[in-house]
Amino acid sequence: MGDRIPIAVAALVRDGRVLLVHRHPARAAYPDCWDLVGGHVEAGESAREAVVRECREELGVDVHDPVPLAVRMDDPALALQAFVVRRWDGEPVNAAPDEHDDLGWFGPDDLDDLVLAHAGLRPGLLRALRAPVKN
Repeated sequence: MGDRIPIAVAALVRDGRVLLVHRHPARAAYPDCWDLVGGHVEAGESAREAVVRECREELGVDVHDPVPLAVRMDDPALALQAFVVRRWDGEPVNAAPDEHDDLGWFGPDDLDDLVLAHAGLRPGLLRALRAPVKN
C-alpha cells in the first residue's frame, strides 16, 4: 500500500438496500456527503478486522462474514478495501454523531441522486445490491 492511507469500509445490505452514513458537514475530509461506514485500518489490524471494529463503533452492530467487494477508488491517497456484509447482530444506529449526522437505507434507484464521498463506490454498490442472496 506504500504511503497510501489504508481504509476499510462496509456495505451493510438488507432487503435490496444498502446502509449509508451521511458525513457531518463539519468533517475536514469529504464533508456533507454519503459514504459507507468504516475508517482507518489500525497498525496490526487486517482490513476485515477494521470493518468489524468500525461497524461496532459507528453503528453499534456486530457484523459477521464480511465479503470483499471490488470498488474503484478515485482518491490516490487512499488504499480502500470494501466489504459486503449481509449478517449482523443488532439494529444499526448512529453511534458516532461526531462523524455522521444521519444514516439511511438506499436502493439501487436512489444511488444516482446521492452525493457519495467516492463516486467509484457506486458500481460496486450496485453489484452488491443486485447480487443474488445466498442462504
